[in-house]
Amino acid sequence: MTLKKYFWPVVGAVTIAVSAWLLYKELRGLSLEELGESLAAISTRNWILCGVSTLLAYAALAGYDRIALMHLGRKVNWLFITICSFTTYALSHNVGASVVSGGVVRYRAYSSRGLTPAEIGILIALCSFTFVLGTVLLAGIVLILKPHITERFGDLLPVTASSATGYVVLALVALYVAGSFLKMRALTIGPFKIVYPSPRVVLPQLIIAPLELIGAAGIIYFALPEAGNPGFVVVLGIFLLSFSAALISHVPGGLGVLELVFVMGLPDMDPADVIAALLVFRLFYLLIPFAIALVVILFFERSQFRAQHPPDMERGKQHSP
Repeated sequence: MTLKKYFWPVVGAVTIAVSAWLLYKELRGLSLEELGESLAAISTRNWILCGVSTLLAYAALAGYDRIALMHLGRKVNWLFITICSFTTYALSHNVGASVVSGGVVRYRAYSSRGLTPAEIGILIALCSFTFVLGTVLLAGIVLILKPHITERFGDLLPVTASSATGYVVLALVALYVAGSFLKMRALTIGPFKIVYPSPRVVLPQLIIAPLELIGAAGIIYFALPEAGNPGFVVVLGIFLLSFSAALISHVPGGLGVLELVFVMGLPDMDPADVIAALLVFRLFYLLIPFAIALVVILFFERSQFRAQHPPDMERGKQHSP
């Protein structure tokens, strides 16, 4: 138990240290003045597009929860789902250990709507799987369109891929979809019964998950200048790798991991421009939503406390003149 308790914090700390050291080697000539100039060079139009991309990403994230609730056959108010999803991801993206931190928020929220712990567990698992499915689907498409993208990372990612790899990846996604249409049998593991998602669940997964990732990557793309920009597909591919690495490492906010992968993946661009774009991403996708989420949690907990401890009206009547 002690090992489990400290394992991920240690992994996160080591990842931050290694990423910071490698990032320092890449950025040791960068000055704050250059960074400020890069931020100032972002046009008003692109700032607006970054904001629109953020709205797209978080709207799609709300779809994760809706899809999971559809699978469970549970009906919950759409506004409640949207607020819960927004709060969950805004918190987990910043805190790290997304399954745990996000799970706490979802448990508090959905248990107030009558969902059982088992149902909430399935909801969390299906939301995580939807993200993985979207990542795999887009990774396959990126590899088909840009098969040599892995060469950008050199020693950081000693793996080569080709367009054939992309087709294999998409074939795996196709097998998952086929299993849905073939109505695969439910799998029983001890007291748990895992039901294969129906087509009405799977098909929205194939749309919502890619939209969320495209929106998140769009923030960075629109914050980057045109000079040396390799195009949206490459930026998306780099984002998929960096964001997945950040989640796996459990580093809060992907601190250092995102920056390292992007700086190495965009060698033809000015590092100051890349870091400036990532600062915009952190502002729109992480920091602003995190601040809003803290306020939402405060009001939710306050409403829950009042619901469980209603004012004693009778006592008030007794003391009234």
